[in-house]
Amino acid sequence: MNVLWVFAHPERRSLNGALRDHGAATLGRLGHHVRHSDLYAMGWNPLVGPADFGHDPGGRLIVGAASERAHADGGLASDIRAEQDKIAWADALVVQFPLWWFGMPAILKGWFDRVFVQGFAFGVTDGHGRVLRYGDGGLAGRRALVVTTAGARPTGFGPRGVHGHAEDVLFPLLHGTLFYTGMDVLPPLVVTGADRAGPADHAAAEAALDERLRALPSAAPLPYRAELGGDYDDDLVLRPVLAAGRTGLGVHRTDTGEGAEGVGGAGPS
Repeated sequence: MNVLWVFAHPERRSLNGALRDHGAATLGRLGHHVRHSDLYAMGWNPLVGPADFGHDPGGRLIVGAASERAHADGGLASDIRAEQDKIAWADALVVQFPLWWFGMPAILKGWFDRVFVQGFAFGVTDGHGRVLRYGDGGLAGRRALVVTTAGARPTGFGPRGVHGHAEDVLFPLLHGTLFYTGMDVLPPLVVTGADRAGPADHAAAEAALDERLRALPSAAPLPYRAELGGDYDDDLVLRPVLAAGRTGLGVHRTDTGEGAEGVGGAGPS
């Protein structure tokens, strides 16, 4: 496989840096090809602006329309095009970052904002004019693995933990970005206790990462419901017979129960 490793941490000597280097070496031993987007090392600009699209700075900037037009015309900024070329080359993306304030660092959010433009990652249609998203889209056919670290203890990210379930915390990225653009999203690897990790913890995290990377080509993705799979009505609301009586993020998975007797709830357990 061709794997693009997107890395967002300012310190290469961190646990994140060690895991990235270890993971890339593992992928190489497994026969995969790896390219990197080390955002801090690249000095990545996270700010969307008129120059991204060759837009007249004196005119009103409508980002979606401007980005779609620039993508179609080959007028996107060169750093954006370079990242899109990497994605086009890749069969899978590994997205790695420390969890800061329950989300990704700003530099990584800015990478998605600038690179996943309309007409490339989203806003594409099929032959019937239907918008392709949530299981379909511009990046369909690729796999995505999120690797993140957190200082919290593992119990704090359990279904009843004070921080919430890890997959719920990451839902905007897993479901709202990666799955939205059509990728098969694998269960995330969340390394907890990162601030206090010693040599044994580093070794355990590397072993857990190796396990995920060995399974990268074949692991079952998170069972999210595809928008065009028939589970949603024309208003994009889950049909009442599915996960009946349930609400919350977990109902958008096919393993939450398909009727009143099904199991599931606000989040996966």
